[in-house]
Amino acid sequence: MTSPNTSIEDVPLNNFHRLLTARSGGGSFVDGYVLSIIGIAMLQVTSALSLSEFWQGMIAASALIGVFFGGFIGGWLTDKLGRKTVYFIGPSLFVVCSLAQFWVESAEALFAFRFIIGLAVGIEYPVATSLLVEFLPKKQRGPRLAALTILWFAGAAFAYIVGNAILNVGGDDAWRYALASAAVIGLMLFLLRFGTPESARWLLSKGRDRDADSVIKRVYGPHYSLRDLPEEPDEKKMSFGDLLHSGYGKRLFFVSVFWSCSIIPVFAVYAFAPKVLLALNLKGEWASYGSMAITLLFVVGCVLATRLINTIGRRSMLIHSFLWSGLSLLLLAVFSNGNELLVLFLFGAYAIFIGGAQVLQLVYPNELFPTEIRAFAVGIGTSLSRVGAAVGTYLVPVSLQTLGIGNTMYVAAVVTFIGLTAAWAMAPETRSLNLRDAAALSN
Repeated sequence: MTSPNTSIEDVPLNNFHRLLTARSGGGSFVDGYVLSIIGIAMLQVTSALSLSEFWQGMIAASALIGVFFGGFIGGWLTDKLGRKTVYFIGPSLFVVCSLAQFWVESAEALFAFRFIIGLAVGIEYPVATSLLVEFLPKKQRGPRLAALTILWFAGAAFAYIVGNAILNVGGDDAWRYALASAAVIGLMLFLLRFGTPESARWLLSKGRDRDADSVIKRVYGPHYSLRDLPEEPDEKKMSFGDLLHSGYGKRLFFVSVFWSCSIIPVFAVYAFAPKVLLALNLKGEWASYGSMAITLLFVVGCVLATRLINTIGRRSMLIHSFLWSGLSLLLLAVFSNGNELLVLFLFGAYAIFIGGAQVLQLVYPNELFPTEIRAFAVGIGTSLSRVGAAVGTYLVPVSLQTLGIGNTMYVAAVVTFIGLTAAWAMAPETRSLNLRDAAALSN
């Protein structure tokens, strides 16, 4: 029996927390899968649908465009309707639109379904992370939220394995099966989420104290109640605009800046590693193996950051992540004509060091805002980060052609140092705080 005065944020990790992590993390896995599978199938899609260059670009960008809008919509719906209801929208759209891709006969139809899949991805970020963080013990918030980034990479890797296997045996219509395969994972996620309770914090924010108390007893046991939840119902409800003017606007600015600055160079490097390495005079096997090694090191960096997030702390991790990854990019610019080993070493250093900023993309937004606007803040960060992803993805070829590899790396370093400046000036430390105190403006 536990003390009735023990906060639910201090309880040991239990089976409910582990299952909820799988339920929310499954969304990140599916996100990585559905966003990556199109790249594998694109060659066959282009031939089968006779895609022009315009439609190739539009279909490749369709999901990113959908994520931009989905982040705003998902954040608003999650705060308005509750976490539990919106929790099933993403998986439902994954299943329906992934299956629908099997029968598409035009570029316009494929664009529409990929756009809706992007909407589902955008909706997933705020609802899955908000629900998870509002149940987790404070010592597990950082590592468990950070692990979702690793699961995204796992989903992307699984898409490459499954997609290539299908293309090898599926004939001319293999691309249809590859794109539709995401429906299987989406259905598994939908079924896994059955039985998930509503967030007690969200219920409390809506004045539904009795329902919130019932959820707490169901999850933590009959000895727990609202008294053990470190969340205070507001006497005066505030609108989103009121909250921004009260000081949360500065936090939203910080989240948007650091998230964008961490993702722009990453997408540039991740999407164009072979092209960038070729510009750095790495050819043949050097470029091929170098691309695979850099991809692996991105994952290694995220894993290391997940393990160290409670030891180092959020603020220190973000500052050091931007500092050392920025220096790596700066040295890549200076030594853009260096030998192969030096270039690969610096690229690998960047991939590892940026892991801290990568995992904090889901940690900070969920910790720095109160329950009323937590999901919406995550949604805004998700949407704006996709603008950064688009910038990083589409301007790299132009920059390589017009500015050259050295200046392109200088630009990437400048973007990273802007993130460092934002982290140094505005990043708070929330490591040892409960969720209410982490979101308080006094922090």
